[in-house]
Amino acid sequence: MAYTAADVKNLRERTGAGMMDCKKALDEAAGDFEAAVDALRAKGLAAAAKKSSRTAAEGLVGVAVSGTAGIAVEVNSETDFVAKNEQFQDFVRKATQVALDGSITEVEALKAAAYPDGETVGDKLTSNVATIGENQQLRRIKLVKVGAGLVVPYMHNAAAPNLGKIGVLVALESDAAADVLEPLGKQIAMHIAAAFPLALNADDLDADLIARERKIAAEKAAESGKPAEVQAKMVDGAVAKYAKENALLSQLFVMDNKNTVQQVVDAAAKAAGAKIALVDYVRFQLGEGIEKEETDFAAEVAAAAGLK
Repeated sequence: MAYTAADVKNLRERTGAGMMDCKKALDEAAGDFEAAVDALRAKGLAAAAKKSSRTAAEGLVGVAVSGTAGIAVEVNSETDFVAKNEQFQDFVRKATQVALDGSITEVEALKAAAYPDGETVGDKLTSNVATIGENQQLRRIKLVKVGAGLVVPYMHNAAAPNLGKIGVLVALESDAAADVLEPLGKQIAMHIAAAFPLALNADDLDADLIARERKIAAEKAAESGKPAEVQAKMVDGAVAKYAKENALLSQLFVMDNKNTVQQVVDAAAKAAGAKIALVDYVRFQLGEGIEKEETDFAAEVAAAAGLK
């Protein structure tokens, strides 16, 4: 598998490793980018994998809540210019509300749902593409609910009320009053926006991610030259550390960097004299996981002008 100078540059940005180390890793991985990342991490040459995807997709994340239910919807556009367009913002806001009102959990179901002006959401989106002149896509949706308690929203980098680049919902199951749950949920939501947990608890972490971390840890341990039983403990310890740092309830709370999120919830419950359980959350970051093709603007202009 061949690779380019841009791949070396991207690997440097992703890992923080030196240029020659990146080139060597790509050579040894036959151009496989992710394998090169793992190899650099195993050799201790890479910084910890960045949690926030280096993406360039534009658009907006919308959130809407109603007491014990909340929903997040991501709608993508080609440029940030469209994300600032009032027509586009109005669509994202209304589509998100339609999803909440109908407890809709699938993109195709949302497209088929009735939009306030009588069209379907999908038809309205198609109409917007024609009038705005730029491709737009409903990308993903997630609904959270509690039987009793509160779903608390938070929007980081808000472009407008409940619209922005990082949308968070925190679902708190409790009989405690809203004036107790709302500030707690807001602080936890801010933590989630900053800390990027990968799952609610360790058991919910993706099995493939755990397997990948175990493989990397095993390669590091093997290089230590220590006895097999010591290496096994090193691997188990590294995997446990990864799980603790990436599961929401066991993460250190960013507000004090001393207590875990679970301990913060427990303290709030004790103070309120009521049980409080953090049962679910959503964190939608605009464009997360989408790789947008990089283009050379100067080359595009030259090509359009018929120049080489």
